Amino acid sequence: MAVKWTGGHSSPILCLNASQEGLVASGAEGGDLTVWGEDGTPLGHTCFQGADDVTSVLFSPSCPTKLYASHGETISILDVRSLKGSLDHFHVNEEEINCLSLNETENLLASADDSGTIKILDLENKKVSRSLKRHSNICSSVAFRPQRPQSLVSCGLDMQVMLWNLQKARPLWITNLQEDEAEEMESPQSPGQLLNPALAHSVSVASCGNIFSCGAEDGKVRIFRVMGVKCEQELGFKGHTLGISQVCFLPGSYLLLTGGNDGKIMLWDISSEVEKKQKSPAKHTHRKKTKRAIGNKQGRNTHASVTGEDEHGKILPKLSLEHGEKVNWLLGTKIKGYQNILVADQTNCISVYPLKEF
Repeated sequence: MAVKWTGGHSSPILCLNASQEGLVASGAEGGDLTVWGEDGTPLGHTCFQGADDVTSVLFSPSCPTKLYASHGETISILDVRSLKGSLDHFHVNEEEINCLSLNETENLLASADDSGTIKILDLENKKVSRSLKRHSNICSSVAFRPQRPQSLVSCGLDMQVMLWNLQKARPLWITNLQEDEAEEMESPQSPGQLLNPALAHSVSVASCGNIFSCGAEDGKVRIFRVMGVKCEQELGFKGHTLGISQVCFLPGSYLLLTGGNDGKIMLWDISSEVEKKQKSPAKHTHRKKTKRAIGNKQGRNTHASVTGEDEHGKILPKLSLEHGEKVNWLLGTKIKGYQNILVADQTNCISVYPLKEF
C-alpha cells in the first residue's frame, strides 16, 4: 500500500527528485515547487512568477541544499532553506524545458526542450557552452552518463535516441526506434504500431555508465549498451499495455523502475541479462535478430504482459504495482534507510511505496 504525501500542492505534480540527505523536491503545474522532509511534511514552498509548469527538479549531489528547477524556458537555482528568492536563474532555452541533467563533476547542466534542442550550461562560467540540435521534434529526456562527465544520452518524440560527446556538436550515434522495430519484424508495420508509434519519453543511465534504458509510447522498454562511439540494443521487453512515461534505474544496480500511462509501476531486474551478454558478445549478436523477432511476434498476438526474450524464458517484472493513475514521474530513493518508490501522477499528492526487500 502506498503512503500519500499531501498538502504541498494544489495542482498535478509533474516531477520529483531526492537529495542524498533524504529531502524530496516536487514541481507541479502552475509554477509550484515544494520541498518535503523524510516523513512527508512540506518544509518549504514557492510559486514561480509567470506560473509556468515546473517540469524538472534536481538536487546538487555535492551541496544538498542547492536545487535546480526548470519552469517554462527558465532554469532557477535555489537554496532549499529559503525558497522565496532564487540564487541565480538562466534563460537559455527558446522553448519549454522538459528535463534537466547534471554531470558528475557538477560543472555542466543539460536542459532539453520542446524545440528538440539540448542546451549545455557551463555553471562555472554561467554561459552556454554547447547547443546540441539534432532532434527534429520535442526532446523529452536527457541524461549525463555517470563517470563520463562529457557524455550524455537523449531521446525525443522524433522516435530517436542519441549518444553525444560534448567535444563534438553532432551526436556520435543515432537510432530510430520505429525503423529498428520494422527492421526486426522483417515485415510491414502492423496497424498497432502505427497507432502506438515509438515516441521516446524517458532515458535513464545505470550507475556503471554503459547501460541505459529508454521508455516509449509503444509500451516497450529498450536496454542499450554503449560500445565506444556507438550503442547496441541489448534487450527489448514489454510489460505495460500503454505508453511508458518514465524509466529510472535504482542507484548502484541494474534494477529498473518503469511507469506507464496504464497506471502501472513495474520493477525489473536486468542484471543477469546484462552480465550474460557481457560474457558472450558473439553468441548475443548471432541470436539477436531471431530472438527479437520472436519477442515481437508474441507481443503482438497475445495479451501477455511481457514478450518472450530468449530460449531461456521471459523477462518478467520482479514487482508490478497497480497504481491506478497515469505516471508523470517516478523515483527510487532511500527514506529513513529503506528503499522506496516515489510516484507523481495526475493528482496533487506524492505516493510512496516501500521496497523493503531490495
